[in-house]
Amino acid sequence: MSARILIVDDDRDHAESIADLLELRGHHAEVAGSGEAAAARFRETDFDLVFMDVKLPGMNGVETFFEFRRIRPRAQVMMMTGYSVAQLVAQAVENGALGVLHKPFAIDDLLATLEQVKPRGMVLVADDDPDFAASIVPLLAARGYSVEVARTGEEALLKAAAPGLDCLILDLRMPTLSGLEVYLRIKEAGRLIPTIFVTGFNDESDAELVRVKQLREGFLTKPFDPAVLLLAVEAAARRGAER
Repeated sequence: MSARILIVDDDRDHAESIADLLELRGHHAEVAGSGEAAAARFRETDFDLVFMDVKLPGMNGVETFFEFRRIRPRAQVMMMTGYSVAQLVAQAVENGALGVLHKPFAIDDLLATLEQVKPRGMVLVADDDPDFAASIVPLLAARGYSVEVARTGEEALLKAAAPGLDCLILDLRMPTLSGLEVYLRIKEAGRLIPTIFVTGFNDESDAELVRVKQLREGFLTKPFDPAVLLLAVEAAARRGAER
């Protein structure tokens, strides 16, 4: 999957050499020569990854990184430096930068960073519990998934109609429509989206719960280990690919 990448470096030759390598790998790369120019471009375009030089004229790389995080809190930024600026780099990493590449760096290191943030697909989390959504959205985003949230069954049905959805996480108990009703309506419309049902109830006599467990889909009972959810999402994505 190709990524949109911004390289921020006042060394034009270095920036363009990185851009050329990334373009050869099928990605779309752009170059900015200052923090100010980079911030202006970042406001216009949602880049998947940014390679940011620490030493920049005017606004330095760390200041630019903080500006990026104000514009888009989930900005994925890898710092670059050829100088000893440990304090500046540590400040950026402590606040969410991916790390630092020390110039000159190998192409393998560059590509490893790209692999780290490679988008994995789109997940829709449908749950009326805001705390549950708030706990799993960052988890999925950190693993490279794009995440949408729905608070009701009707909202889930609307958002599930959008193209490019790879996995549904459906709470069984939601206002307006239950998770099972959402799933069945999507299926009736001719779409097969890999689904993980989640519930805080596990009454074996509940007819809806029995029916859900008979489906060839994922099922988790709250509370569950976040690692188990990630494995379930990856398994759902594999089911989708096989279908």
